[in-house]
This record gives sequence, structure tokens and C-alpha cells, in this order.
Amino acid sequence: MEHKTDISLWLPTSKKEVQQMGWDEIDVILFTGDAYIDHPSFGAAVIGRVLEHEGLRVAVVPQPNWKDDLRDFKKLGRPNLFFAVTAGNMDSMVNHYTAGKRKRSSDAYTPGGRSGQRPDYATITYCNILKKLYPDVPLVIGGIEASLRRVTHYDYWSDKLMPSILEDTKADILFYGMGEKTIVEFAKLVKRGIPIESLTSIPQTAFMVGEDEAYATKKNWDELELASHETCLADKKEYARNFMHIEEESNKMEAKKLVQRVGNRKVVVNPPWPTFKESEIDKVYDLPYTRLPHPRYNSKETIPAYEMIRHSINIHRGCFGGCTFCTISAHQGKFIASRSEKSILKEVEQVTQMPDFKGYISDLGGPSANMYKMKGIHEEICKKCKRPSCIFPSICKNLDTNHQPMLDLYAKVRQHPKVKKAFVGSGIRYDMILEKTNNEEANKANHQYLREVIKHHVSGRLKVAPEHSSDEVLKFMRKPSFKLFEELNEEFKRINKEENLNQQLIPYFISSHPGSKSEDMANLAIQTKNMDFRLEQVQDFTPTPMTLATVVYYSGYHPYTMEEIYTAKNRDAKEKQRQFFFWYKKEFKNKIINDLKSKGRDDLVKKLFNK
Repeated sequence: MEHKTDISLWLPTSKKEVQQMGWDEIDVILFTGDAYIDHPSFGAAVIGRVLEHEGLRVAVVPQPNWKDDLRDFKKLGRPNLFFAVTAGNMDSMVNHYTAGKRKRSSDAYTPGGRSGQRPDYATITYCNILKKLYPDVPLVIGGIEASLRRVTHYDYWSDKLMPSILEDTKADILFYGMGEKTIVEFAKLVKRGIPIESLTSIPQTAFMVGEDEAYATKKNWDELELASHETCLADKKEYARNFMHIEEESNKMEAKKLVQRVGNRKVVVNPPWPTFKESEIDKVYDLPYTRLPHPRYNSKETIPAYEMIRHSINIHRGCFGGCTFCTISAHQGKFIASRSEKSILKEVEQVTQMPDFKGYISDLGGPSANMYKMKGIHEEICKKCKRPSCIFPSICKNLDTNHQPMLDLYAKVRQHPKVKKAFVGSGIRYDMILEKTNNEEANKANHQYLREVIKHHVSGRLKVAPEHSSDEVLKFMRKPSFKLFEELNEEFKRINKEENLNQQLIPYFISSHPGSKSEDMANLAIQTKNMDFRLEQVQDFTPTPMTLATVVYYSGYHPYTMEEIYTAKNRDAKEKQRQFFFWYKKEFKNKIINDLKSKGRDDLVKKLFNK
């Protein structure tokens, strides 16, 4: 196909490509820790296209070498407006290390899955180099690594509290969350010649000022001062309490401005923008992405992350869940921004035109697959709400959970002559299907949704995430009771039988989550064994910045109740919990028996091994 070699269809990545574009200058140079893939699932591509749409000349420097003479940082010179830095689609430390702090052998965002193409703490490393080379050029940071490290946070890999990433990067401004609206607003003002130090009233940004320095802000923004970084270092309870305020404000429709002192300066975090309207999110997805890796990778090995999403389509953003271990609502927001059917079907058409398309859309979903078009029935109620989850401890009575818009969308995608199958590969929140609402029409559509997904949109395996079997641990996680998963399992088997299908339900579970003990893991093994599951989709809890579970892991206290919570911390305790997933393997049997007997739990040994 012609555009594979037409370099002008991508943003330039080298001096030669800049010249081929006929440019004699660049407005914005974007550095990213990922390979450059021009697809709407990759943050750097989205930000680049959004700025390009505003008439700016944007270049991308993917995975710059930080260990040589720094030529990658110098090759395009200085931009007219600013440098923008992102570590990539993942926090670089999560990307590099397992939950056991072992170095990963691969990086899905690099050709051939090669590791070592980005530094630890990539945002900090890239920024320090750019500030040294170009001290007078404005520098902005964004992406998930910067977003979730915007205030004092626990860093699992160094096992310490770190201040706002603004302190260590010396960046001029941070864009948190999904940054399209913010960067456009910022770029317009910089282009007009407004000094960067006076750009302090843009929503969804964070910046640093002197502790007594005056700065421009919006009069209608209320201010909440958090415990200082130094106070957090000295008092784990104060650090935990801080998180409650941060989470509450990030989940409000009308949030306060947050301020936190660090030494003799302070970090200011402005409230977020309102949730994207349909037309706004459509605009982002309708940009002219090639949906392909940059031609610079043509002679190289494939990029695993791209292979996974090349034929996938994202239909919405945000998540109502507020799970204690998850960063989605902290980054994308609690409220759902849904694309229009028209925009999604346009992208379906684009995917079917791809030369390697064989008729299968790998995922028609979002952070959670089944939240498309859902929102509060009365927005006035949502405006007053500060619940971290709209669906825990029960589904909010003001939340419209009708799955009918998804059923309509799926039917239209199935009708496309070139689509053989459109899979729903994202995880499904089964509580939003099985929990009854007062709306009978919605209850009917929700059950119909489960049947339609099982019948038409499963590639033989339906993924769901019960996460644990202990109701006590699940309550802490903000997840529904395990009984609901048992109900789903029965429904799944029944529908498969009625539709003459032979498919698998694949549950995801987490070990070593705060609140989970060995006995809880033993019960998980017993209950899943009784349901005939041999678990494979499992993971050890990894503390990541800006989640409630991480705050508990570090501090030992629940931010909302100040109750002390047990967490498995050392390698031995974590391994002991993890081994219960694999009770059926010979190499773990004796270890499990010894662990349970040392706790006086022969009863659990009998249940698990029938002894």
C-alpha cells in the first residue's frame, strides 16, 4: 500500500524527514520512551496529531539514546515553542520491573520486544538532559508516569516517598490525565508569546512556584492545602490522609485546586477539565492516523504492543470502578467519555481497509469493556458526589447502566461486510450486568448483553477480573462479592450450553494485595478448585504511584479510616501467597502444606488436598 513508504504521512523523526516535509523550523519536539506508532492507542501519537491539527509543526523523537553523546537530543535542534516529554504508555518502572523487582527481559513497546531502550524514571532522565542542553526552552511533561507522580508519591522500586516529579525533572509544567485539551490550550498561549511562567490558570496542569509567590489563578477555584512533602516523610498517617483528599478531588466534577509545599516551594495542581463531550472525543479519534508504526521500523522486528492493538478500537475512556489497585480513574477520570457511533464505525471501516486485516477486530472496548454511553441520570447529583466509585459498594441509583447502546453498536459492527468477528477483549464488569436496577428495560438489556457477548464477541475465552475470593479483601479492593462471580460462572455455562458453544471463562486474580493473608489465598485456591478452575491469569500486587492500595502498602493505614491493614511485603511472604494460585503443581504442594500447618490451619490443607 502506497502510504507505507510515503514518509510525509507520519510526523517526522529525523532531520532528513523534517527537510522532506519542507520545514525550516519545528514548533514542538516530542520525546517518548516508546517506539513511534501512529495509532490512537499511543499517547505520543495522539498528542502529536492533536498539535498538528492546530497547525503546528511537530516532530517525534522516539526512544532517544541517553547513554551516548546525546545526539538524539540534539539532532532536531531547539523548537520554536517547547519540548514535550513522556515516558510512554506505561510508567517506566512498571515497564522495567516485575512485582518481585526483577528486571524484565522484554519491553512490548520496542521492536522485537527488546529491553533496555529507555532509562529507569525515563521522564526525569530525558528532562534533565534537555534542561542541561537547552535551559531556556520551555519543557512540558505528561503521560501516565508524570500524571500519577504529580504530588508526593511512594516509589516501590526505590522504596521511598518521592516529591512531585516536577521537582526532579525541573519541567516548567505538567499535564496530568488525558492531555489533548490541555496541550492545545497551552500551545495556543505560548504561540501568542505569553511567558510560560504566567500560564498558571490552565485546567488539568500542575506547576511549581515559590511558597509565597503570587500567581494567576481562577477566582472560582477553591483551594485545598495538602500536608507538605516533608510532613509526609515524617508521618505515614499524614501521607495516607493526604491521599484521601487527592482521590476525592480527582473524582469530583467540580474539584478544588490542590497545593502542596516542597521545601521552600509549592506544587499547585489545578482542577481538571470537564469530561470530554462526544464531539470533543470524536475529534481526537478522527485525526488522520496511519495506524501503523513509523517506516523507520520497516526493516526491524515487530513491536509486540502494536501487534496486540493493531486491529482494536477504543470506544470510550474513563472508569466508574475506582478499584484500589488501579490507576485508570486517577489518570482518565471516573466519568465516561464515549465516542459517537458514527466515529467508531468510521474507524471500523478504516481497520477493514488495512492490508493485513483478515476480518477480525481484536477488541471493541475501553478501560472496562461495558461502560459505553453510561452516565449519571441527573447530573446535578453527580456534581455533588465525591464517591471514589460509582459501582461500589453498590451501583449508584443515579447511574444509568443500560447496555442497549453497546448492543446496538455491536450489531452494526457485525453487519459490516468485511468484519467476520469483532471481539470484546477488554475486561467486562459483570457486576454492572448481574446487579439488578429499578429499570426493568435496562435489566433485560443487560442480560441480553451477556448473551450477545458470549455468542458473538468472545474468541473462545471471556476475560473477567474477580481479583480475589475473600469478601473482606474484595471490599477493600472496591470489588463485588465473590458470589457474583459464581453467579456469572453459572450464567456463562448455561448460555454456552443453550448456544451450543464450548468457551472458557478466564478469571484474573491478584495475590499479596493489602488485606490479603495466606489463609485468604488458601480459600481462593479451594473455591476456584471447587469451580474447576486452574488459574493462569494471575499477578502479584505491584504498588504503583497514586493508588489507594499503594498508599496502604507503604503507610500501613487505610486513608479513609486510619485503620491498620496487613500487607505481605517481603519476598518470602509474597511468594507464599502467590504459590496458592498453583496448588495443583507438585513443586508447590509441600510448601503450601507447611505454610498452612504452621498457622494451625490443617482444615484448609484437608479442603485443598482432600487429606
